Amino acid sequence: MTQKTYQTPPSSYRVREKLRHQPIFQKLTDDYYRELYEQCEERLYPDGAVIAHAQKRREGILVITSGTAEVYAAAEDQEAGEVLEVVQEGGILGLGSLSNFLGISNEDAYAYMVEIRAVETVVGLYIPYGVLKRLWRHENIRDYFLHQVVSRLKDVYVSLAEQVRLAHELGESDPFLLRVQDIMTKPATAVDRYVTIQEAAEKMIAKKASSIVITDNGRLDGIITEKDFVNRVVASNKSVSEHAGTIMTKHPYQIHRSDYYYHALSEMILRGVKHLPVVDGEGRVAGMITMADLLRKKNRQMFSAIKKVEETEAEHLSEVKKEIYDILALLIRDNVPSLHVLDVLTQLYDRLTKRAVTIAIDTLKHKGAGEPPSAFAWYQMGSAGRGEQFVLTDQDHFLVYEDVAEPHQKEVDNYFAKLGEEITDYLEKAGYERCKGKMMASEPMWRGSLTKWNETLRKWAMRSTNDTLLLAQNFFSFRKLYGSDDLHTEFIRMVREDLKRSSIFLYRLAQVEKENQIPSLEQPIRALLRIERKQLDLKKQVLFPFHHALQILSLSNHILEGTTIEKLQALVEKDIITDWLATDLKHALSQVLDLYIKQKWESISAGKAPSSIVTFSQLSTRDKEKLIRALKEMRKLQTTMLSRYSL
Repeated sequence: MTQKTYQTPPSSYRVREKLRHQPIFQKLTDDYYRELYEQCEERLYPDGAVIAHAQKRREGILVITSGTAEVYAAAEDQEAGEVLEVVQEGGILGLGSLSNFLGISNEDAYAYMVEIRAVETVVGLYIPYGVLKRLWRHENIRDYFLHQVVSRLKDVYVSLAEQVRLAHELGESDPFLLRVQDIMTKPATAVDRYVTIQEAAEKMIAKKASSIVITDNGRLDGIITEKDFVNRVVASNKSVSEHAGTIMTKHPYQIHRSDYYYHALSEMILRGVKHLPVVDGEGRVAGMITMADLLRKKNRQMFSAIKKVEETEAEHLSEVKKEIYDILALLIRDNVPSLHVLDVLTQLYDRLTKRAVTIAIDTLKHKGAGEPPSAFAWYQMGSAGRGEQFVLTDQDHFLVYEDVAEPHQKEVDNYFAKLGEEITDYLEKAGYERCKGKMMASEPMWRGSLTKWNETLRKWAMRSTNDTLLLAQNFFSFRKLYGSDDLHTEFIRMVREDLKRSSIFLYRLAQVEKENQIPSLEQPIRALLRIERKQLDLKKQVLFPFHHALQILSLSNHILEGTTIEKLQALVEKDIITDWLATDLKHALSQVLDLYIKQKWESISAGKAPSSIVTFSQLSTRDKEKLIRALKEMRKLQTTMLSRYSL
């Protein structure tokens, strides 16, 4: 007999109250709801508990009111089981066995193949098939379950497609694709802030942990490490009878359980920490990950290279490029998908450019210019702004600084003119070439106060010439990398207000893109490429039009910030595109970027000038098929944008 893995939840979880408005029950009379509810069972499954065992016939469904569960393919080794889906609050567990409930099949094959486990404490209502049979008489409830099954089927297909794609490209062993939840220690060793220092130390020793987290109702409050005990207790002769909260580090760096291995590693190096509390989607502590955990999973080359970026000084900026390219070569060699490669490199390049800005400010201090005379923010544009720069290209950046009283304006302008030049110089030393179009903070046009930038944006909107449209396309890929958050908020507010008065400007941008549509390789290639051409420029003919379509659609809906993936998600949240289309577009972008990165890296490795042109005769049949499908999906975004402007 299978051991019981659940208990009755405390009344504070308010299961009955929450479910009264759940679609299954909301149209029932109070008396009928009460009658049926008494035949069901409230259940609480603690972290790690098995909710439904493999090889055990299902006898009901579970409606989750709080927590998260994972459904995975059962394996003898629990860690080897492949996660099929994640079900959270509001979801239903047991839909896969409905065919058995409906009498379609006497064999519950789903139950024999699948196990369900609580990732975070799961609370919900168990509805036995006997109650479900009574509910099934109502058409609205049958419709609701049909919708749930169709939605779940869509999610499963998307997940399956992604897993098949990764399996083809990566095999099954690449540590870079491990998620934090796969290697973290769980549960984390934890106490609340009011236990004594002595009690906290004893628990840490008993658990053989090198740190202990301080929690408040399960949420992260602070952290104490072995080093903290030495420095804040032993060295300070502090009484161990005081509260642990008096020696904790408040608001520690943290990481989400679904983040990737490489993100955790780079966070530790760049933040200078060796312990990262792991949290779930609701901010509750789910585990702990340490530097030792990470280094056991991958060689130390990544560690060494990131550390070099972190510690570089002005005279060694030129050496960092090689270190980052070594990491890039490692990622490409390990067949890490392009979007993950760009995640890693964006963090490294961001750190490098921020370091260049810091060095530039320090240089001006040493030259007698003093501290920045007002708040400022420094932004990157182009591929760096989109988080898609994988090799060092030319510079694209600008400076914004706050307005000051007129008597001080010239002094402030002079300082930031010098800062813009210093930043540009140090980025050049790091390997970033100066922009041939002079779109850099060293140029008067690309630095200024809020008022000056407001005037610039209005001029662009009023003129809407080909030249100003080109400037705007680059500008609106901006991303803040350094400086005042308050000034950035004010800058975004100003830009958003200007856009509200710029409908003609956005229309002109859309008109330009109508003439630059992404090609369709479903047409005969010879006709498509004017007979004599058998090549495709992935950058100019595919990525640029795609990014411009996304940019215009985002601006039209007041979405100003974010990487490409973040903007797609923002459009989903505003119901501009469907979640299904966004998923397809991410896959399509990944496919094109895979080819783009491979093409450019092969050119660089061979000592040739980087090229984004692919030759069809040199592509494998599989790559051609992937490219055809990707372009077809990316054209959908362009069509969505053009239809908004009736083009």
